[in-house]
Amino acid sequence: MLPSIPLREPTWVQEFKAFVTRGNVIDLAVGVVIGAAFTTIVSSLVEDLINPLIGLMVGGIDFSNVFVVLSGERAASLEATRNGGAAVLALGKFINAVIKFAIVALAIFWMLKLLARFRLTGEKKAAPTASEVLLTEIRDELRAARRAEPAVPGTPAA
Repeated sequence: MLPSIPLREPTWVQEFKAFVTRGNVIDLAVGVVIGAAFTTIVSSLVEDLINPLIGLMVGGIDFSNVFVVLSGERAASLEATRNGGAAVLALGKFINAVIKFAIVALAIFWMLKLLARFRLTGEKKAAPTASEVLLTEIRDELRAARRAEPAVPGTPAA
């Protein structure tokens, strides 16, 4: 029987494993997944609830279908016009994107405010260590001793 050849894992594989298993990378991955799900919810909120209400208030306009034809033939919808080869400015889609951004930014703002509040109330000042207490006592005794010493002519006062 031949002796087995020891296989050594390359250094870069070890470094990659250490990088991937660090908490920050895992937290980032979770954040990306939650962000993607949140984006879907915000898209539905804007397209299915907010835009129809805004459209109703301004006279029944469907924002997703508001566009300006720069060149080419105008069709009944934005997609049909684009499929026909026309160059268009999709103003309604841009308005949807701005509303989505505002909602996401507002949600992140409130989430960060909430997290900051938890951090402020969650952090308690740690009690001083024994060495800090001892050093403070020594400092206070030295100050008291300096104050009690008679002033020597020619030396600056403490």
